[in-house]
Amino acid sequence: MIVGLEGKIVHKEPSVVHVNVSGVIYEVFISLHSFAGLGNDAIKLFTSHVIREDAQLLYGFLEMSEKKLFERLIKISGVGPKVAMAICSTYSPAQFATVLHNKDINGVKKVPGIGPKSAGRILVELNGFDTELLSTQTPENQAFSEASEALESLGFKKDKIAKALSSCSANDTASLVKEALKLLQTL
Repeated sequence: MIVGLEGKIVHKEPSVVHVNVSGVIYEVFISLHSFAGLGNDAIKLFTSHVIREDAQLLYGFLEMSEKKLFERLIKISGVGPKVAMAICSTYSPAQFATVLHNKDINGVKKVPGIGPKSAGRILVELNGFDTELLSTQTPENQAFSEASEALESLGFKKDKIAKALSSCSANDTASLVKEALKLLQTL
């Protein structure tokens, strides 16, 4: 089982990266969030090795929390690696934890390839997983959850908070709250 790669980037696209590890080049599928964090030279990826009858595929992540989310998602019946990567590309682990916490079925349905039945199944199967995701979070993800709690205490509804915060680009709690408040005025 390949659980990580460290090497030089040979080729990169939004959904795939080729990594040269001591002369062996691996094709690794990545999320859009991981692609945004890639540099041009050296890379260290946490990987999930998926073995099927017809292929062996590597899925790579810059953050361990994103890998944990992916691996938990592919255990759900009807959710394969492609749908799991679509979720990882649509939401950061902290954003998806907020969607799970708020039981926001519309937030899950925003992901390409997920309909109402699958969204409901994902919410049921991942019940309680939001706290596990938030326990492994980075300071940026912690700011996201703190901003969500602050907005909730101001009386905003959870589904609108999740929608507003998913559109925000700030990294600290105060800026996230300010940006979300502006967006919530228009919702």
